Amino acid sequence: MTEIHHDSGYEKSDVSVNKLVLWGVLSVVILTIIVIFIMDFFVATREELIYEQQLRPESVALRELRAHEAETLNSYRIIDSTKGKYQIPIKRAMQLMADEAYLYRREKSGN
Repeated sequence: MTEIHHDSGYEKSDVSVNKLVLWGVLSVVILTIIVIFIMDFFVATREELIYEQQLRPESVALRELRAHEAETLNSYRIIDSTKGKYQIPIKRAMQLMADEAYLYRREKSGN
């Protein structure tokens, strides 16, 4: 007589839990390393960009421009003596304007 073997259509052995846990842990470790690398790269790139845009030493032309502006804001000079135009330092001009406004308000209030 001939023996008939019927294939039942399903896996008859169990899944290896050890291999499954090993693959899971290995995947988490690799993913963690990738995330840490990307974060470090992002921080380094951001710091380099901040340095290039804001902390880089200023150029000679910028220093000269700022020196010229400071001299203009803080010096006396004659602009047009026939019309009575003079330049005075900005701090002095602000003080004169504040004094003038104070006197005007005082006269208006009648004190």
